[in-house]
Amino acid sequence: MADRGDPPEVEWPARPDLSLALNRMGTFDWDLDGGQLHLDPTALEVFALRPDEFTGTPEGLRTRIPPAEEARLDARVAQALKDGRTEYGAYFRIRRPDGSTRWTHIQGHIRRDPTGRPYRIIGVVRDADLDPREPGAHAEADEGRLRMTGVVERTTAILAHARTVNDVTDILKDPEALSHLGAVSVMLGVVDGARIHLVAEGQLGSYVPEIEYTRIDAEFPMSVAVRTMRPVLIASREEFEQRFPLLWPYIEPLSVRSGVYLPLIAQGRTIGALGLLYTREGDFTAEERNVLVALGSGIAQSLQRAMLFEQEHDLAEGLQRAMLPRRIPAVAGAQIAVRYRAARMGRDIGGDWYDVIPLGEGRVGVMIGDVEGHDTDAAAVMGQLRIVMRAYVTEGHTPGAAMARASAFLRDLETERFATCTYAQVDLNTGQVQLVRAGHLDPVVRRGDGSCHRIAVAGGLPLGLPMRELPGTGSGYPVTTLELHPGDTLLLCTDGLIERPGDDPDSGLGELMAAVRTGPTDVEELADALCDLVGDSGGGDDMALLVLRRRGSPGPRGSGPLRQHLTPGDPEGPTTARHLVRAAAAAWGAPERADEIELAADELMTNALVHTQGGGEVSLRLTIDGRIRVEVEDTSSALPRRREAGDWAVSGRGLLLVDRLADAWGVEPRGGGKCVWCEFHVGPAAS
Repeated sequence: MADRGDPPEVEWPARPDLSLALNRMGTFDWDLDGGQLHLDPTALEVFALRPDEFTGTPEGLRTRIPPAEEARLDARVAQALKDGRTEYGAYFRIRRPDGSTRWTHIQGHIRRDPTGRPYRIIGVVRDADLDPREPGAHAEADEGRLRMTGVVERTTAILAHARTVNDVTDILKDPEALSHLGAVSVMLGVVDGARIHLVAEGQLGSYVPEIEYTRIDAEFPMSVAVRTMRPVLIASREEFEQRFPLLWPYIEPLSVRSGVYLPLIAQGRTIGALGLLYTREGDFTAEERNVLVALGSGIAQSLQRAMLFEQEHDLAEGLQRAMLPRRIPAVAGAQIAVRYRAARMGRDIGGDWYDVIPLGEGRVGVMIGDVEGHDTDAAAVMGQLRIVMRAYVTEGHTPGAAMARASAFLRDLETERFATCTYAQVDLNTGQVQLVRAGHLDPVVRRGDGSCHRIAVAGGLPLGLPMRELPGTGSGYPVTTLELHPGDTLLLCTDGLIERPGDDPDSGLGELMAAVRTGPTDVEELADALCDLVGDSGGGDDMALLVLRRRGSPGPRGSGPLRQHLTPGDPEGPTTARHLVRAAAAAWGAPERADEIELAADELMTNALVHTQGGGEVSLRLTIDGRIRVEVEDTSSALPRRREAGDWAVSGRGLLLVDRLADAWGVEPRGGGKCVWCEFHVGPAAS
């Protein structure tokens, strides 16, 4: 008999199950179709599981296999099944109940049916903690190296597409990115003067407002990394508490056991820091440190590129906004709303513009345009073009002549760019609108009854392109005339409002027309509703919008205008004009003032014929508020002045008579000369 202290006798040869058990090697059987997994008692010991803790499915192992290890093991099995192999093996770590880890090795045989479909895996699992130097463990280390290198490559590739700081932070906060990095939380801080601004923190819920801003000279790990330009590695909770007591109150309630803070260095300058927190404990290996430094370098380059994009975009956007009107003047008789929205595409900015130009006596000019290109040069050209167009219109040039001169100006700049533009000159007294279009979108009019129409405006080529003068127009831009009744709304916009990426422009135009037709009456609310069509991000292009609504409700309208040309040496012209004045005064309900109106008009016509060389034109109209307005246009830029005539003088009393007879008079510059006008109040306009 054997002594009491001797080990029990083992039969010869030993049974296979005993050999497996003595070497801590268990067996498993995995039914792929049914999802059941059987582990023998030794396999349960290898996984440190009691029989009552195991559910009999692969999910029952998750309490022992960390997520990163599980993902890698699943990928190994899936690849073997996909490749048609019958065998696979892998090293992986399990987590013991006390939190420590242990190496384990698994080997499986894949059973397939006659068609090659896998339906069962039979294999062994063993404790590999005593063979870390075996070739398999080296393969595992190599695999870990490749995995970490792949993380750096994937993260760098994704960050290459980031164009803003928000893009960078969104990528780093993504849960999938955290799992690849093996971290439970990622923090990104950006250097802002003498402080570090914490702009992003992912997962874990450990964002603390009190440390959103920290000084670079403070004793926080992120501040130390920025200050020294060297990584800060923390291997345990005790090290967190001892080295960084200011941060410890925020770390203590968390399940964090280690961390690393990387300086983000670009072109020799620290622009921020990256913090990674882990639930693992222990020092970082040299390979892990190298990988983390490489990751920090890639993130630093992406962050710097994003910051430069934002700075350039803000510069271009600021330039464009400086070129746009600082305010829209109030115009009696109209409600006007404008909107501009930049395309948020890195540094890109467009050349869209709008303008509102009061012209006096109830007239207003409104324009909208778009310079080719998306850069600061386009914004600069836009500003010059808007200002010169405004100058030509204010100087009194007709709409067609102002557009032609603006086109010539753009050609002289030699920018090799063109621009589209629509200009509308609105007389709010009569409702007459003169429209000129240079390669731009047709305007839209919504009538007071809710009907909505595109106005077909005869147009010329875009500004800056060479063109021929059209016969009878004096320019290459014909004028289209329409009437805007009280309550009607005129809408001008650039193509950024109707174009959608990958969509038909007609579809966007249909959406616009429907929105205008059913939109609010108030111009501000209507402008907001139309901007909602493209949303905050726009369609890849910037957008400008101008909405003008003529005030009032439909009612009595004015009459005219009536016109008569004045030619030097033609005695019939003034005579015909005088008859026209008397007939108009009688027809418009002011026969008792016909003599006064005729005399004042005669004086203005005489001045035009005597003191100019090109003749002129006299026009009359009745405004909606009951005024007869007489205008005489000539080709001289010399302004008339009132003189005191002597007793025997034969001239010098014309403007004195006009001043005494008319209720108001004045002079307006026009493109080729001037317009002298006078008005007579005759009561409400006739129906």
